[in-house]
Amino acid sequence: MENKGAFYTGEYRNLFKEYGYSEAEIEKKVQDTWEELFFDEELRIYHPVGDDMGYITDTGNNDVRTEGMSYGMMMAVQMDNQEIFDRLWKWTKTYMWHDSGHYKGYFAWSCQLDGTRNFQGPAPDGEEFFAMALLFASKRWGDREEPFNYSEQAKDILYEVIHKGEEGNPGHPMWNSENKLIKFIPECEFSDPSYHLPHFYELFSRWGNPEDSEFWAEAAKASREYLHKACHPVTGLAPEYAHYDGTPETSRGHGDFFSDSYRVALNIGMDYEWFRADEGQKDIANRIQNFFIDIDREDFTKYTIDGKPLEKPEYVHDVGLIATNAAASLAADGPAARASVERFWNTPLRKDKRRYYDNCLYFFALLALSGKYRIYR
Repeated sequence: MENKGAFYTGEYRNLFKEYGYSEAEIEKKVQDTWEELFFDEELRIYHPVGDDMGYITDTGNNDVRTEGMSYGMMMAVQMDNQEIFDRLWKWTKTYMWHDSGHYKGYFAWSCQLDGTRNFQGPAPDGEEFFAMALLFASKRWGDREEPFNYSEQAKDILYEVIHKGEEGNPGHPMWNSENKLIKFIPECEFSDPSYHLPHFYELFSRWGNPEDSEFWAEAAKASREYLHKACHPVTGLAPEYAHYDGTPETSRGHGDFFSDSYRVALNIGMDYEWFRADEGQKDIANRIQNFFIDIDREDFTKYTIDGKPLEKPEYVHDVGLIATNAAASLAADGPAARASVERFWNTPLRKDKRRYYDNCLYFFALLALSGKYRIYR
């Protein structure tokens, strides 16, 4: 029998249940985590604004980022909370969206809590998560009046990210038109391995603008091939920034395995769960888990991609790393798969000021491993 992903079968693995946790305790953990992230006065990263807006704050940097806003929207649509989704999207459109100029159709990647922009330029991981969350919202709740005509908003984003720079549309695209790889920022010609979401591109190909269907199908294939180049053949570790040939981009100090890199394991797990188009992803997942499973959490540091420990930074997103390594179990089939999930289950949310990034990755991993990170169609 052919090994088909959830897109084809409609069935999502619940690894927690497979590993012996009860449905009741799994459901409680998901709901409790959602409540803490969005409503608990001590731990929340979500803050409502007025009657119809809200934002996700990066607690470590005291700003609002397209990363966090798009993550919050994806969380809200997965949890079937349209009010929070709409509040986040309206804040995003009000303060972050460029309605004219060089960045028309893009979103300023960082704003102050009052909406004042810290930077005008975009970060492509925000745009791809916005588009996917909006398409899911359209499928789950239906389109309404602007800006809640979700599918049209998503298609507008998907048009801009690949058609910028064409005649009459000044600026730079977020994908390289020749190799179909996502850029770190539109103006550069290198990538960030953790930005590669082939499982999203598969859906963009099916649900986005029909004239760009082939582009997105090719982007999914290109990203899967790229991740094999970027992930080290022994450790599985990817750099934060990498050239189009997968080698680390070192000129900006992000050529090692650190913060951004953690998401690669989660993305591989998700792509395998949804589409199972690349059996080689199992090997990458196994390598990553095998590298980390015997390292104590307090010893986590920054690493070269071949696994050499570097000087420990001021802070390490240890909770996020445990979470994403566990999510890789959706693809992994090695001896560390179960141990990685159990390690995550026994790890609580991060509680200090650096909690934003860790806890976002935590919740995505929790949804993924409980079979609740789903395709809505």
